[in-house]
Amino acid sequence: MAKKKIDTAKDAPVEIADVKKAKPAAKTAAADKAEKPAASKKASKAKEAEPGIPQLKNVEPYSRFTDFDIALFRSGKHYKLYEKLGSHVIEFNGITGTYFAVWAPNAQFISVIGNFNGWNRNSHALYVRWDGSGIWEGFIPNVGNGETYKYYIKSSTGTDLEKADPFALRWEVAPRTASIVADTYYEWSDGEWMKERYKHNALDKPYSVYEMHVGSWARSPESPDEFLTYTQLADKLVPYIKEMGFTHVEFMPIMEHPYYPSWGYQITGFFAASSRYGSPQELMGLVEKLHEAGIGVILDWVPSHFPGDAHGLYNFDGTHLYEHEDLRKGFHPDWKSYIFNYGRNEVRAFLISNALFWLDRYHADGLRVDAVASMLYLDYSRNHGEWEPNIYGGNENLEAISFLKEFNEAVYSHFPDTQTIAEESTSFTGVSRPVYTGGLGFGMKWMMGWMHDSIKYFSADPIYRKYHHNQITFSLIYAFTENFMLPFSHDEVVYGKGSMLRKMPGDEWQQFANLRLLYSYMFTHPGSKLLFMGAEFGQGTEWNFQNSLDWHVLEYPNHQGIKEVVKALNQLYKDEPALYEKAFDYNGFEWVDGGNSNDSILIYNRKGVDEANELVIVLNMTPMVHHDFRVGVHATGKWVEIFNSDAKKFWGSGIDNPKPVNTETVNWHGRDQSIKITIPPLAAIVFKREKTVPPKYELKK
Repeated sequence: MAKKKIDTAKDAPVEIADVKKAKPAAKTAAADKAEKPAASKKASKAKEAEPGIPQLKNVEPYSRFTDFDIALFRSGKHYKLYEKLGSHVIEFNGITGTYFAVWAPNAQFISVIGNFNGWNRNSHALYVRWDGSGIWEGFIPNVGNGETYKYYIKSSTGTDLEKADPFALRWEVAPRTASIVADTYYEWSDGEWMKERYKHNALDKPYSVYEMHVGSWARSPESPDEFLTYTQLADKLVPYIKEMGFTHVEFMPIMEHPYYPSWGYQITGFFAASSRYGSPQELMGLVEKLHEAGIGVILDWVPSHFPGDAHGLYNFDGTHLYEHEDLRKGFHPDWKSYIFNYGRNEVRAFLISNALFWLDRYHADGLRVDAVASMLYLDYSRNHGEWEPNIYGGNENLEAISFLKEFNEAVYSHFPDTQTIAEESTSFTGVSRPVYTGGLGFGMKWMMGWMHDSIKYFSADPIYRKYHHNQITFSLIYAFTENFMLPFSHDEVVYGKGSMLRKMPGDEWQQFANLRLLYSYMFTHPGSKLLFMGAEFGQGTEWNFQNSLDWHVLEYPNHQGIKEVVKALNQLYKDEPALYEKAFDYNGFEWVDGGNSNDSILIYNRKGVDEANELVIVLNMTPMVHHDFRVGVHATGKWVEIFNSDAKKFWGSGIDNPKPVNTETVNWHGRDQSIKITIPPLAAIVFKREKTVPPKYELKK
């Protein structure tokens, strides 16, 4: 397909006609008094203008803001600030240079410093706008893409600060901390995906997510200490996810962060893709290749906090500009980081603009919002006396709640075919319900309670599971109160928790059988799915962000069996409408027998729009094999086993139901008809009526 330009490439040069319309910004007294030293060699060359082209000052008065932009910004309703603030290469009076704009209302002097002027604090002072918005701006000739820079800020108290640009589109590779003039121009060729992605992101379609950390998914065998670039990653990752059958990939934060062990959750460059792995355009190329393969892209987004690095947002203009001034609301005791001031209009505009930026410029298909619970509650991780109740005497953070509602309304109004997903661990009501009904407006919510209960249950020896039966059935009491995503995430395989495989009890065979059974339970339970990298092939060691996954274990048939069962479950999930059409509707699930604690057997139906697609799922949580086990069914006819986690190709024992099973007119489980089946050890089996089973489901032993 031929590539074509799209209208979101806002970094293209500005027409001179537009430049002439812009109002000049007034100089501050501080800027006027600032000493202008001799220009650097690069700046000197800028003055050697061609005949007929006017010579420009070091910094020319220039603005991209209209009065309407300023009004929107000050009211917190400007959702595309990335088109205005930051650094933008433009043409002015026939000369190419960069327009700089930064919000710092409490500064008394700001200049741009960088290699181009020898990091001279006085040579390139910006102008403060006359309208009280607190925006400083100006055009610097002959500064272009690739130039490193920071803002020198003299605070109102006289403190000297050097800050990276909050809106920079690229940063130096850590531990260096300067911003880099860059653009996000890219000629996309994923138009077909973008046009049709509403089908892939719909709540009544399969939604199986592969969560991953870019820096540790894989490394080059020749250079294990070096990261794969976004481009190198695309060559390996895209065919792998397509092979495994996941519908989406979720990247842990790829925004620029100074401290690599934070996994990306301590962000300083909110608008910059991490330079550790390449350029913005290389990341766009990765997204494009995933889209071309029919795979959606979800980005982790962190509006909950930011680190206190000297070059970052903290104390930006010498005051608590982005963070809440009251440390009871502005400091996070767990992460030693700072919390955004959600009640400040300009901060809300910054955050919502950032969310829309990744959906706009990088064609992301969804945002998974980190640590929502920490935003919702004033007493989160705080003891008595360390927090202040809201105006109604409660512990809810009303400003954060209001912000999250506005964020979701903005996302779904601008990008209605995307999804927002909340990582929220409490029983807060209506997280994934529309704002107009009183909810927060998210599309989905992580089902953290299900995750913890399931892992705790499966960690118990099967002989004791009958005493913990309610742990595995409890989730169905509240499964439809939200649009739940079932996650086995990165948080469960670090800090001594062990890998998913090593959580399972028993000898080697039982550990692998238990893991296959656990994944089968997840894929047949109501809700969308998420699995963290390495778990899909049963990695035995904990995730280590400093190393590649243990790909070598796939040489062994037991690990290959886990990989194959995940592939089969993804295929089953996509093939069977009963598993996704009513994933968030209580009409899509029905217990057949949820009370057989003595045998630790669960039996349930999954239903879609068409009754003919009904499935019968049987889970055996013990190593006991059951022959001639009777199960009640709704419909007469022959029932076929279409999935069996104990199949030999999955490194199971191969006990199955090889032939269709005829119904008998024997009332069982409250149903007029029933079938007799064999239930394998530590296994899940799925049955469907024969006339609705396509030929591809013939079991391959």
